[in-house]
Amino acid sequence: MEKEKVYIDAAGHVAGRLASKAAKEALKGKSVCIVNAEKAIISGNPKFLIKFYGEKVSRGNPYHGPFYPRMPDRMLRRIIRGMLPYKKSRGKEAYRRVMVYNSVTENLSGANFASPGEQGKSSRTKFITLGELSKNLGARKTW
Repeated sequence: MEKEKVYIDAAGHVAGRLASKAAKEALKGKSVCIVNAEKAIISGNPKFLIKFYGEKVSRGNPYHGPFYPRMPDRMLRRIIRGMLPYKKSRGKEAYRRVMVYNSVTENLSGANFASPGEQGKSSRTKFITLGELSKNLGARKTW
């Protein structure tokens, strides 16, 4: 019996809302695959968000942590981890079922992607995409 898989396109969606839906599906036992992570958005003032996430990245000891990712796919996966009980066995299993990609890979090109809900952008909302945030944090662009 093959496990049920959920494919989600993150382009233009708020990262936190997307992460909560993905975490819930993973806890139900479904495999979750998210593509276009660099196009997911975080709402708020971009200057403040760059400063806020910059402090998270530079916090702690570079050898002992805490470590915070700079790549957009890893940032979105870390946001999802925060919505799971990842220190318990069911949370660890759910976290293993979550896969996040920066773009659509060849093996996922034929998949039917679901939209998790409404688009996050509006004309008056300030936001920054995870790709732009990653560039400002010093990530090497590999997507």
